[in-house]
Amino acid sequence: MALAVGVIVVESTAAFGADHTSGPFRWVWQHLFGPVSDARWALLHHDIRKTGHFLGYGTMGLLWLRAWWMSLPNKHFLICAALALLGTAAIASMDEYHQSFLPNRTGIPSDVLLDCSGAVVLLLFYLLLRTLRPRKDFNRSA
Repeated sequence: MALAVGVIVVESTAAFGADHTSGPFRWVWQHLFGPVSDARWALLHHDIRKTGHFLGYGTMGLLWLRAWWMSLPNKHFLICAALALLGTAAIASMDEYHQSFLPNRTGIPSDVLLDCSGAVVLLLFYLLLRTLRPRKDFNRSA
């Protein structure tokens, strides 16, 4: 969990603003997929950054879920998932608040909503996988 928060702290700095990530991301994109116009790149870069929010905070939600699951004595999925979402929302809110003070970053509430949406989707995906996974019967002798 500490490593994930550390990554968010670093990515929340001015060095990771859109004005600094566009060049390196575009270089990678063009080497993988070929040239792209400036107008098209602006849209792609925005989408790449927002996808990063969604997946990064989705992963944060899963890490919070694991932390609560391993810590609480009564392991109720919904309680652990609610606490995981609350933790994700708190970190996302602090991240956006911090970014509001940086000259090349914007702290916008819609990013917190996007971050929490990523957590909800990945938590639901985990619940689906957990529900569909065949259970091991430890009482049966082999």
